[in-house]
Amino acid sequence: MRHRNFIFATLNALNLHLLLGIVRRPLAVYGKKMRQGRKGQAVISFENVAYNYGGGELLSEISLRLAPGSFHFLTGPSGAGKSTFLKLCYAELLPTAGHVTIFDREVRSLSRDEVAHTRRRVGVVHQNCQFLDHLPLASNVTLPLTVSNREVSGQDLGDLLSWVGLRHLADALPPSLSGGERQRAALARAVIVDPEVILADEPTGNLDWEMSLRLLTLLVELNRMGKTIVIATHDMNLIRQAKAQVAARVLRIRNRRVQLAGADL
Repeated sequence: MRHRNFIFATLNALNLHLLLGIVRRPLAVYGKKMRQGRKGQAVISFENVAYNYGGGELLSEISLRLAPGSFHFLTGPSGAGKSTFLKLCYAELLPTAGHVTIFDREVRSLSRDEVAHTRRRVGVVHQNCQFLDHLPLASNVTLPLTVSNREVSGQDLGDLLSWVGLRHLADALPPSLSGGERQRAALARAVIVDPEVILADEPTGNLDWEMSLRLLTLLVELNRMGKTIVIATHDMNLIRQAKAQVAARVLRIRNRRVQLAGADL
């Protein structure tokens, strides 16, 4: 069922789902069960959330729901709280006020182990992706599995690296990678555990346009599989490109509040 030498541009969602090597059910079956199981529910919700930083209020009165399989961009000026918002989405930070619910669990009710388990369902691509420089690329990509005592076959890992165009660099050390290669490696690391939600913080901020489009293509493919995507970005051209491919919506941070398409949520 796998295609060893598939063409990047024509990789379909079923091949992608198989190459992740974690959930092996056909996409049509898995996707249908996932949608039925979460029909009418949100993967992440905010209820009147506020967050204070440095003695002042950075985010205020945020109420929203991220539906399963949705695609959102998060915009706003530097320092507006985009990274903070994303950290609230995977319980790296706790709200100063209000309630954040992730997969039907209020974050304050989660034990330390439950937080760790919840984060396995959320893949994060950080703005400044960090790697262990003494380990080859392949080992860095599989770190989320290593720390949770899970394994991935060499075939599955090779297919995943091929999907992001890095199979030929499996043995390369991180310092030798370009910015685009590091971002694609970070995406591979984020999706290797087959998360339901993928959060990306300015993933194209240091990339040229061609490489930005390539990374966007990967994220769009994941969304077509049913993954929930949230991308923090300043790049309006990237947003326009995405909206031509998927039903992407734009969240905007303005005056400490999050707005959707210019209207308060």
